[in-house]
Amino acid sequence: MSSEQLSIASMTDRVKPVAVGAPVASVHFLGDRAAFVCAEEKIALAGADGEVSHTDVHGGAILCAVSDGARVVTGGDDGKVVALNAKGETSVLAIDAKRRWIDNVALHPDGAVAWSAGKTAFVRSGKGEEKSFDAPSTVGGLAFAPKGLRVAVAHYGGVTLWFPNMAAKPEFLEWAGSHLSVTFSPDNKFLVTAMHEPALHGWRLADNRHMRMSGYPGRVRSMSWSAGGKGLATSGADSVIIWPFTSKDGPMGKQPAMLAPLQARVSAVACHPKQEFMAAGYSDGTVLIVRYEDGAEILVRRNGSEPVSALAWNAKGTLLAFGTEDGDAGMLEF
Repeated sequence: MSSEQLSIASMTDRVKPVAVGAPVASVHFLGDRAAFVCAEEKIALAGADGEVSHTDVHGGAILCAVSDGARVVTGGDDGKVVALNAKGETSVLAIDAKRRWIDNVALHPDGAVAWSAGKTAFVRSGKGEEKSFDAPSTVGGLAFAPKGLRVAVAHYGGVTLWFPNMAAKPEFLEWAGSHLSVTFSPDNKFLVTAMHEPALHGWRLADNRHMRMSGYPGRVRSMSWSAGGKGLATSGADSVIIWPFTSKDGPMGKQPAMLAPLQARVSAVACHPKQEFMAAGYSDGTVLIVRYEDGAEILVRRNGSEPVSALAWNAKGTLLAFGTEDGDAGMLEF
């Protein structure tokens, strides 16, 4: 145990282990059941009591996953887009005609689903209408805007804003480099991408003004908006980096908050859905709960294993789930 962990409050004795039995790629909540998405083939559904059931969803690697609280939608190297509900029931939403890998998935509150294979992005509306868009290069990330049916398609050289239900020409936001995961701010005013290089890039959507967020020692692989969208928490450094989005200029000209430093790199972040604190996972297996105001920390999981690869809160903020690259997983009732 590190000296930092010895000096902070601990809730490790309240964590219930979850027998996932495979490396965890991501975790999502369906009500109060945690869906641990494995790196290959299966999703493990676990209740707060730790009881686990496994469901086969793909024939090989699971490459991406997203949830709207009612279902988890995954894409795999078998060319399928699959949905899983809280009862453990699955349905195949799409099969790529060329059996290409499904690299990205996204969900809209009205039931629409988006996915990508190679350079092509697809959207199926809640009414079943399907449309496609060919990006300039391989799609790196997908996100629905909070308002209206607008899809951000990240790719090399920038992001294309696509309006599937309108005749309007897609809008191109240019910035050199390879853009991967993409997210809209909850107020729909900003768009941010994690890049292949160790940096974020963003645009203020009112005028497409650029926002450069750099200085990371490693790639940003996890991003999470705080409750109300006041800050964007990110991985990629030995502290949690939180960029401020409280003004019309977002983080432009402002320094980020740097919380919970350890002698390990932050590998996953998950902001609490209602209150001003978050969970952070590290490359040495540590999990902390961190308060924004003063950086106060609570230890959830001690170090000593592979990196934390998955973190999630349930919608009420009463349950926290985590998973690691070597398959260790647990839940904390908070």
